[in-house]
Amino acid sequence: MTAQTKPLSPPMSSSLSHWLLALRPKTLTAALVPIVVATAMVKALGFQVLWWVSGLALLASFCIQIATNLINDAIDFDKGADSETRTGPKRVTQSGLLTRKQVMTGAGLFLAAAFACGVPLVMHGGLPIVVIGVLSLALAYGYTGGPFPLAYLGLGDLFVILFFGLIAVGGTFFLHTGFYTDLVFYAGLQVGFLATVLIAINNLRDSPEDAKVGKKTLAVRFGQRFAKVEITLLAYAPFIIGIAYQERGWTWAAYGPLIAVPLVSRLVRGIWTSEPGPIMNRYLALAAAVQMLFGIALSVGLWLGARS
Repeated sequence: MTAQTKPLSPPMSSSLSHWLLALRPKTLTAALVPIVVATAMVKALGFQVLWWVSGLALLASFCIQIATNLINDAIDFDKGADSETRTGPKRVTQSGLLTRKQVMTGAGLFLAAAFACGVPLVMHGGLPIVVIGVLSLALAYGYTGGPFPLAYLGLGDLFVILFFGLIAVGGTFFLHTGFYTDLVFYAGLQVGFLATVLIAINNLRDSPEDAKVGKKTLAVRFGQRFAKVEITLLAYAPFIIGIAYQERGWTWAAYGPLIAVPLVSRLVRGIWTSEPGPIMNRYLALAAAVQMLFGIALSVGLWLGARS
């Protein structure tokens, strides 16, 4: 290759921006909110908050979600789910910004970091945390890869409810207290439902392309109207579940999150009046804002409940 035709190496700032795009930082609210809510629940029920536990759980959660995002980027490209007709945000493997090897290597590094964060948590929490950790690491790949990829079988929504709701909240609470309670279950459902709104909007947006490559998300299996009903129910259900806190006298936890209702109404109205396409990216960002606002309001309400 001559000097004239030899490609120039991308500037460092460009490479960093490509990696930032690949990590999908806007989706990390799904990993942040359950840890914050679980920590507030620990305080609300009168137990000591172990900040090192919450910190490591948060780091592990971030690393697992980032690894899942990277694996998804590479495998969706392999299977043709990401193409030049994609209406969602740019994917680095499909667009050639990073190679498949780079993306999968990055995923491996983040899984290794999650494992490292998990070792002290396993030593502290015992066998239940071992099970959660192993499943989380395995399904980071199994979400889109392996012989039974969850996202391609219509099981992605259930995965998110379980791992970014019930398990993330319940596991963090268990690490602090050594037990589980119905109030933690309610909080896990609330957080999990709002996290699933994100994936449901994503699947609604991509349903025309997904149908062509056999990615049988719920939006593909049952249609766009089903997906819109699902999003509506998932978005409003957490506010109804919150009434359970009133029985404990935690008024702020029960009704404080209602501050997010106007955003939810705007989100749902937009979903019902729009067709799948680039506009769904706006609603995806709005759904992340809803989850963050709801999570903050619920956590503050639980913290205040601990003082009442």
